[in-house]
Amino acid sequence: MFILGLTGSIGMGKSTAAAMFRRLGVPLHDADAAVHRLMDHNGAAVAAIAALFPKAVQSGRVNRKELGDEVLGKPEKLRQLEQILHPLVRREMQAFLARQALLRRKLVVLDIPLLYETGGDGFCDAVLVVSCPGFLQQQRVLKRPGMTREKFNSIRNKQISDLEKRARADFVVPTGLGKRLTLRSIRNLVALSYNGAQTGSKIPEGLPEQKQRKFLPYLSKSIRLQR
Repeated sequence: MFILGLTGSIGMGKSTAAAMFRRLGVPLHDADAAVHRLMDHNGAAVAAIAALFPKAVQSGRVNRKELGDEVLGKPEKLRQLEQILHPLVRREMQAFLARQALLRRKLVVLDIPLLYETGGDGFCDAVLVVSCPGFLQQQRVLKRPGMTREKFNSIRNKQISDLEKRARADFVVPTGLGKRLTLRSIRNLVALSYNGAQTGSKIPEGLPEQKQRKFLPYLSKSIRLQR
């Protein structure tokens, strides 16, 4: 089973890319969705969050806006929150991988916003980073309900820069040139994993030698990932 990490800075189009993987039938674990479940009514993280941020818990569930206000600009409180959430999210991720391995999946995707920041890349055979120009990123984010420039800058400052993510990634998919190009890039990668090895197959450009060896059984003739 080939484990592909999917990540990107806020507003870079990761959710769109994740939806495309799902559309193509690829099992995908969504770390953000896991956080929502953990903080929903009687979720596994609710009690621990209530102990630290009592104002943020109402009727057995976490008010995400209230919690965001509690940790905005407060690194120590944010660190305490992450110490609650990250182990629980990782446990769900590991359970997902175990299920998919039993089903003998060829390719699965781990959709993790802070993949590099939390060391999630250590669970992955390769990482795909989605990216777009900074001006487009800002336009997308500031259109979100309740988003302010202050919040945007605060979130962005907690993330590894897009430049560094692209440098560390095995694959980079552009999301600022239209959804058709993004989908073509993702479809090519999925086709590589699903169609099986054939004579004359091509390894996606830039994949390190160690990862090439694991990817070899899944290569398909004349299909290349759009870099």
